[in-house]
Amino acid sequence: MDSKKIRVLVVDDSVVFREIIARGISAEPGIEVVATAKDPYEASEMIMKYEPDIMTCDVEMPKMNGIEFIRRLLPQYKIPIIVVSSINGAVFDAIHAGAVDFVRKPDANSVKGVENFIYEMIDKIKIASKSKVICKAVESASKEASVTRVDRSGLKRDYNSKQIIAIGASTGGTEAIYSILKTMPKNIPGIVIVQHIPPGFSRMFAERMNASTSLEVKEAASGDYVKPGRVLIAPGDRHMKIRKIGDQYKVECFEGVRVNGHCPSVDILFESVAKEAGSNAIGVILTGMGYDGAKGLLAMKRKGAKTIGQNEKSSVVYGMPKVAYNLGAVDKQCSLEHITPMILKMLSI
Repeated sequence: MDSKKIRVLVVDDSVVFREIIARGISAEPGIEVVATAKDPYEASEMIMKYEPDIMTCDVEMPKMNGIEFIRRLLPQYKIPIIVVSSINGAVFDAIHAGAVDFVRKPDANSVKGVENFIYEMIDKIKIASKSKVICKAVESASKEASVTRVDRSGLKRDYNSKQIIAIGASTGGTEAIYSILKTMPKNIPGIVIVQHIPPGFSRMFAERMNASTSLEVKEAASGDYVKPGRVLIAPGDRHMKIRKIGDQYKVECFEGVRVNGHCPSVDILFESVAKEAGSNAIGVILTGMGYDGAKGLLAMKRKGAKTIGQNEKSSVVYGMPKVAYNLGAVDKQCSLEHITPMILKMLSI
């Protein structure tokens, strides 16, 4: 057995999808499916027997759903999990439970859909193999402390209406963004975000953030204005940039080729913020694989913006923040729980 291969356990109650996933990803030379399981109980046995590097997991399964399984599993086995589901809302619950990434389940009768699904699965498995599982129990206490600290100080400040905050993230980013937004005061300057996320999920993500934070969060549309207390998240299949209109900023969302392998691209957003907002901006680059956003963050810094990068310890994948840091684009490197206080400090300088 080749020890260099990524060892994968496939968990799905559908024999059809177990076969589709197992056969599809096994065609990749660097991946080996060591076992499959039809439910969480069988999966638990397979984990102990084969010690896989990665697990793919359906959400809707008999005996125990995938979300509950992830919650029970991770305290004992720190294994990166990729959620596979056709239920949009469920994936964010699974990510919150500790999964590192997700893939939308395709129509089994669509040859092209299944083909694209397998390509995406292979990419996600490779990324997940380099990620780490963040302990939610440890994080929760520090996040609550962070909420208290920000609520007491941030709400008392008056911020410059010309200020803007730009955030970019990829793998692990949905949870990182949530942890930042939920600790922000209501009067925070407008925030624009690019999260690498599939079409359809970006709106669901924005709706979740809108319901679970004190801010107004929406999937961005061309013509939306950046306003205090408002967060605009780029659509999953559109680039997003800002334009300065008088003393305000307006977003433009548009189709385009992938930049650094992504649409939306963090670099597209950051470069527009550098051009339009200059020293009135703060740029934040979070967890994620690859290098998207590093050059854009450097452009922001060169135009006088203050910049923050997530540190290695708190990142699910220390890729994008590492490239930005090595490029000299990061003013301050922080753990996730300290990013909101750092943003507030920078806004007051």
